[in-house]
Amino acid sequence: MNTLQNPRSKSDTRRVLIIGGGFAGLNAALELGGIAGVEVTLVDRHNYHLFQPLLYQVAMAGLSPADIATPIRSLLSAYRNTSVLLGEAESIDLPGQKVKFDFGELEFDYLVLACGATHSYFGHNEWEKYAPGLKTISQATEIRKRVLSAFEHAERVTDPDEQKKYLTYVIVGGGPTGVELAGAIGEMSRFTLSRDFRRINPSHTRVILVEAGPRILPMFSEQQSNRAARDLEKLGVQIWTSSVVTNINDEGVELGDERIRAATVLWAAGVEASELGQAGGMHVDNRGRVLVEPDLSLEGYPNVFVAGDQASYTHQTGSPLPGTAPVALQQGRFIGKTIRNEVKGKPRSKFHFRDKGQMATIGRSRAIVEMGRFKLAGFFAWVVWLVVHVFYLTGFKNRVLVVMQWAWSYLSFRRGARLIVDRGWSPAEEQEPVTETENEEVTVPPEH
Repeated sequence: MNTLQNPRSKSDTRRVLIIGGGFAGLNAALELGGIAGVEVTLVDRHNYHLFQPLLYQVAMAGLSPADIATPIRSLLSAYRNTSVLLGEAESIDLPGQKVKFDFGELEFDYLVLACGATHSYFGHNEWEKYAPGLKTISQATEIRKRVLSAFEHAERVTDPDEQKKYLTYVIVGGGPTGVELAGAIGEMSRFTLSRDFRRINPSHTRVILVEAGPRILPMFSEQQSNRAARDLEKLGVQIWTSSVVTNINDEGVELGDERIRAATVLWAAGVEASELGQAGGMHVDNRGRVLVEPDLSLEGYPNVFVAGDQASYTHQTGSPLPGTAPVALQQGRFIGKTIRNEVKGKPRSKFHFRDKGQMATIGRSRAIVEMGRFKLAGFFAWVVWLVVHVFYLTGFKNRVLVVMQWAWSYLSFRRGARLIVDRGWSPAEEQEPVTETENEEVTVPPEH
């Protein structure tokens, strides 16, 4: 086995290995950047940090991937004690203090696991090919392709039943992601695409949001949940609550004896943590999240920390903290400060999440915001949502691009990233050249 050398520059230098460049891993690295006595190595399977809260905007053609992603190396290049490697972790040897990657092994004095989560299909992984989830840029562009391709197919067919199938979209899961996707599709079909087609009327699109529970957005108050439901209905979205999906295939969705015939199904119903923790012999909960101590360390291994979607932290409320960006961001900063203080001989403290509220957007100018007893809905809530998300975007360039893109979309009701792109890259995989229209819509023939 190829063990990469990450030697200590001094006898008292600590080697910190961070796996994952999301909110938790990146913020831990930033806290340790430039700190004397620490050598940091961050490893991620991608070379960029992704701002996941706006990923649905890429899926719905509102933004391009580059608007919400920044190279990790550029974010950490100012710190000479920090290295970035592209790779994927395969196994962890906790007693031996080393991690095996697809490129070799790395040793550590401190390990930070921030590998995130994937979608959970509740034992029905065969549904994934029919109903993609939304966690990565690849998934976002695949969803965008399916959504836009359905309109193109509907324009070509003459059978009314087939047109109805292509113009029916089902989103499974009534959490923030499901609500944002449903609202964006409803808005796009009624305002953005209504002028672009001749044989179909996109405003007749049927968007169905399926939720197994009694109401959507259960993490919000009932008042805010009801307001979001009304806003969605104004965009033509049908909300089916207390409806459990029993099957998904290429014809649509089954809910018990009821069947919804749809060409496009999107999954936003559940997540499970990275398998790396369980594979490393760590204690996990029923969603694969690693059980952590009050300081986010692993029981029996105080030099190993777990954060973000991969961690199950129950010491504050009795229940695991939600898998949101603010939780991951604060945990990453806390771990970075904990290691920094320990190197300086200072004692550890307990992690405490500062809940600054939650928000969800419904379409172009509607949102709900809930901060303790303070509740806001409608256009002003959307402005708050916009300011908060743009503020937390990494990098000045990203913020400027996103504000300009949103301003154009808001004033013109247009979406400039309406690209249908397949995975084919060589001429042999294409039957005809890529075509481009005045609306910046690109269609690449499917792979063979």
